[in-house]
Amino acid sequence: MLSLEEYLAMQRAIGEETRYRVLSELLAEGELSATELSGTLEIPSNRLHYHLDKLESVGLIANRKRKERGASGLYSYYDATTLGEAIMTHGVAELLTEERELLERYG
Repeated sequence: MLSLEEYLAMQRAIGEETRYRVLSELLAEGELSATELSGTLEIPSNRLHYHLDKLESVGLIANRKRKERGASGLYSYYDATTLGEAIMTHGVAELLTEERELLERYG
């Protein structure tokens, strides 16, 4: 079970727009490299890696390193964790849905 501090750290992490976009993209597309994310989201590599590190440090994404056939060295691929999916689906998504419903009803 998550502690209150861990849960709040996750909420703070996705409270930043770039990190929210990164996690959303990983949930939509599945495992992606930093190069793929950088290109898709149009985020400079150095800035992207800062946000990837933040998301990984609170457990919302995982960094999997693997060797590519015919290439030397390891390559990093990122994917949303179960916690990342849950916090977006049952946290942020529910809040956005409620907000839209309220706007339609009273807006």
